[in-house]
Amino acid sequence: MTIPIATIDDVRKAQKVIDQHISPAPLVRSYALEKELGLPPSRRVWLKDYGWTPVGSFKLLGALNWMANHLETIGDRPVAAHSSGNFASGISFAGMRYQKQVVIVMPDTAPQVKFNLTKSFGAEVHTYDISRDHETGDRDRLTREIVQQRQCVQASPYDDPHVIAGNGVGGLQIVEELKRQQRGVSDFVCQVSGGGLMAGHALAIADGFPQARIIGVEPDGAEDFRQSLAAGERVRVERPSSICDGLLSYDVGEHNWPILRKHVASSVTVADLQTRQAMRWLYDKHGLRTEPSGAAATAALLTGQISPDGEGDIVLVVSGRNVDQQPFMDWIEV
Repeated sequence: MTIPIATIDDVRKAQKVIDQHISPAPLVRSYALEKELGLPPSRRVWLKDYGWTPVGSFKLLGALNWMANHLETIGDRPVAAHSSGNFASGISFAGMRYQKQVVIVMPDTAPQVKFNLTKSFGAEVHTYDISRDHETGDRDRLTREIVQQRQCVQASPYDDPHVIAGNGVGGLQIVEELKRQQRGVSDFVCQVSGGGLMAGHALAIADGFPQARIIGVEPDGAEDFRQSLAAGERVRVERPSSICDGLLSYDVGEHNWPILRKHVASSVTVADLQTRQAMRWLYDKHGLRTEPSGAAATAALLTGQISPDGEGDIVLVVSGRNVDQQPFMDWIEV
């Protein structure tokens, strides 16, 4: 069976959907990172900050596009999805916008802010024990039971062409803004988990700035994509581990993999301590309260995992801000 693969045309179509609902997340110039990296005046560093979406993360983009493209299939049926938290609130917001019922399966350890956001948009939430999921498969089992018993339409948080295309709208926004300023891009640095964020952005960045290096970032305890690049095929990590709860998928999606393999040059890893230090740096230098997953790309640059060689600008993704207050304060005490 041929797997449908999202294209740049799909991303452009998705932009018309996204623009009906939300304004672009800001692309913020980081003078502090330019100084930290010792860049010449001709080069700039930009942060694409998805913490400013109504759900506090990039996941809203893919969720809105998925919902818009499944309205006829959904009809009066509920939508179901499993999520570590950010897609949960994204698809719940989309359900609210399109007046569809949403049922979510989340790990019991998800930050309270993600539970609260998801419920605030009207979703029904069920939980599972993530510490034993590698043995029990409870996440997929519970989701499957809900889908079957309630005749739901299931949405994937990352492994779907419409989700990929929706996420890619953020990449189009980056390209359009930097071209408006007559800037070039040497490096695009983005988190990779299931691959929906990176795949969508890679389509847009590769189209707009074909000479740019596209580099993935993963926690060192969840480096399935780096291993996949080395092996030339998708590799599954059975027990991913990190404070970056949004970057703990077992493997990249099969719809994402062909795009990632084509466009992403490499993937680097960061330790949790380095991520915590990046969270502190973003808080001190930019006043940004990011969740660990959101700071991973910044950590890769601050720690020298990525060499800032080249002549163009550097773009980093700050993927989300949904973190509870006390854990955040604990993590940035480094």
